[in-house]
Amino acid sequence: MATLGNPKNTIEILNKYSFVFQKRFGQNFLIDEHVLNKIIAAAEITKEDMVLEIGPGIGTMTQYLCENAREVVAVEIDNNLIPILKNDTLAAYDNVTIINEDILKVDIAKLVEEKNGGKPIKVVANLPYYITTPIIMGLFEAHVPIKNITVMVQKEVAQRMQAGPGSKDYGALSLAVQYYAKPYIAANVPENCFMPRPNVGSAVIRLTLYEDAPVKVKDESFMFKLIRASFNQRRKTLVNGLTNAADLSLKKDDVTAALVKMGLSETVRGEALTLAQFAKLADELK
Repeated sequence: MATLGNPKNTIEILNKYSFVFQKRFGQNFLIDEHVLNKIIAAAEITKEDMVLEIGPGIGTMTQYLCENAREVVAVEIDNNLIPILKNDTLAAYDNVTIINEDILKVDIAKLVEEKNGGKPIKVVANLPYYITTPIIMGLFEAHVPIKNITVMVQKEVAQRMQAGPGSKDYGALSLAVQYYAKPYIAANVPENCFMPRPNVGSAVIRLTLYEDAPVKVKDESFMFKLIRASFNQRRKTLVNGLTNAADLSLKKDDVTAALVKMGLSETVRGEALTLAQFAKLADELK
């Protein structure tokens, strides 16, 4: 069996099956062994682990996961890839299950229960960039038992995930990710590590999930509404951003009073507040 970290072997498989890349699935296959090893190391995969892989493609990363983990479940949306995975690139492994489905429709909690006795799993993914955020947020919000999520994302998305207050990359995504997990950028990955080459640089980021959220808040969904509203119009003050938000119906005086009580200026912008301050503001306004 040929390992797919080698571009020559990848091309041979694609030609053998006359595979056509689907733009709508944002397919870019990794062809760099060095990067594949970095992902395994970042995800800290051991023989004890069950790994959920989202978007295995032709199975490049999956081969590495099968070698290093106890069990792998690979969820692939493109049914043209299923014969390649089942009959060819993963045929030699008996510790992999291939599911032809959209990950957003899979009952992950049930999978974890069946395959791992409900104990936390690890997630590895090389995701199409337009769907990265919904998938990651879906995993967080479902509160499925997960140790860490190691994903290949667009470089600037990785930077946004780990940005802190006051920086231009800091926003609703930074706060959402950091409420659930500790982000760590494990590697930057240039365009030439993929086939076909994407137009943007990529990065491998590991999100280690917290057992308990780093801040306490009475109403999580209300806090995230505040966060989204405060970044919807970045140039506006927080008071204006929140009072203009249609789904919040907050009064200017109440927002101003809450900020003053917290020792913040009434002209402060959302990008200046930490996660803890947004949690406190949510509790004050609730």
